[in-house]
Amino acid sequence: MASIYIHIPFCKQACHYCDFHFVTSLKNKSFMINALCEELRLRRHEFKDVEVSCIYFGGGTPSVLEVEEIDLILKEVFNLYNCAVNLEITLEANPDDLTPAKIESLAASQINRLSIGVQSFHEQDLKLMNRAHNAIEAMESIQLSRKLFPNISIDLIYGIPGLTDEQWRENLYQAIELDVPHISSYALTVEDGTALKKFIDKGVMQPVDDEQAQRQFNILLDVMQLHGYENYEFSNFSKKGFFSRNNTAYWTGKSYLGIGPSAHSFDGNRRAWNINNNVKYIKAIEAGNLPQEVEELTIIDRYNEYVMTGLRTVYGVSLVHVEKEYGLRFREYLLEQAATYLKDHLLYLDDKTLLVTRKGKFLSDGIASELFMLNLTS
Repeated sequence: MASIYIHIPFCKQACHYCDFHFVTSLKNKSFMINALCEELRLRRHEFKDVEVSCIYFGGGTPSVLEVEEIDLILKEVFNLYNCAVNLEITLEANPDDLTPAKIESLAASQINRLSIGVQSFHEQDLKLMNRAHNAIEAMESIQLSRKLFPNISIDLIYGIPGLTDEQWRENLYQAIELDVPHISSYALTVEDGTALKKFIDKGVMQPVDDEQAQRQFNILLDVMQLHGYENYEFSNFSKKGFFSRNNTAYWTGKSYLGIGPSAHSFDGNRRAWNINNNVKYIKAIEAGNLPQEVEELTIIDRYNEYVMTGLRTVYGVSLVHVEKEYGLRFREYLLEQAATYLKDHLLYLDDKTLLVTRKGKFLSDGIASELFMLNLTS
């Protein structure tokens, strides 16, 4: 399973919490689309012998593109890459873009999965985050999309200042009532350089409360389990048959090709990332150059990445895989470092696979960092 991620770096307006790469001007949109198509051509050799099982349009806000522009990019992918017959093609979309006409056009295209950036069904949360849509648009976009797209996902954020536990439950039950088969849910984080960080530093907005976030994460786990959703990765919940292929590929260490400014790529042995400047990206691609940096991963890097990603998923960290891929020393080190967490019931072993317990889920990233190897003499 390999995937192609295509970064669309345009948004109507800046959300207060977002630190992804985007601009709010669309004046270079046509040049960007041409550059994305050209990068696909320049990099086709990287996936020469690989079957692509999913394509993911992320951003930014990919739904600001016209369907004809999306089709133009997809045409390049189909012409240049070996794509699976049952390809999953996801488009991230904002509710305010999903008019009935837009949804019908998307449904008539090659797009077969929508990921809708709802974030909350409460008006005060949307205003606090400076989202471009309102609560009514959030609900209507899902209702309209469900009629033509059996496979949709929505994003929801918890830990928002002022969001009560009861309001958080209302968000979850609203999604369940709308029969959403996949939910990605994240704690609100404060990133440097964002408006949210500035507002909190100036005292204009309440700081994010870690205890609130952990409490609401546990509510999330309870409600999702009660209604038949599997928590297949820390932030992702799915009904049977609706795991995101893109998420699964990423969290299980499969290869992915990142196209567009700021997009990252991974082939198992090296990681690459494109420049996060639209003008410089376009100029470089037009000159036939790839504006990217490349990092060759050491055996320690690969082990650490496997531990970090594996612990976040239902697949866990296989001791057999660790020994086979990295050596006996790594397996022994992993078990040594995990001993305290096993004793404290934050981790457990199941058929030679290390997994996070319910109690340890919210702490999984921190636990993973304690299992990292810093050097071969550790």
